[in-house]
Amino acid sequence: MTETVHTTASSVPPEDTVTLPRIKYEALLERLEDLEDSLAAAQVDERDTIPLEDAERLLSGEVSRLRYWRERRSLSQNALAEASGVPQSYISEIEHGRKPGSVATFKALAGALDRERSF
Repeated sequence: MTETVHTTASSVPPEDTVTLPRIKYEALLERLEDLEDSLAAAQVDERDTIPLEDAERLLSGEVSRLRYWRERRSLSQNALAEASGVPQSYISEIEHGRKPGSVATFKALAGALDRERSF
């Protein structure tokens, strides 16, 4: 036997209500969730997606996250230095792992790279 779902709101007149089997109600909810997911995926900025090969390079430590995003934005170290106010030599040291970089430095770099998230 199919279970029926009744939904009403106190402000909805009885003639405006719908009764349907639970299985159809749940299918509608699933479709709604799928559509919401599709909409969210369509709104993703392609500049913020990382191809699998690049993710592997980042995870292996082959390239620093700062260098990766700088290159994705087609910026030289000098251009990033000018845009962020961080000296080019300091950017180089961060990219090569010789300096950790401060929170303030990474905020400035993230702003110049148009990144909302940190490195």
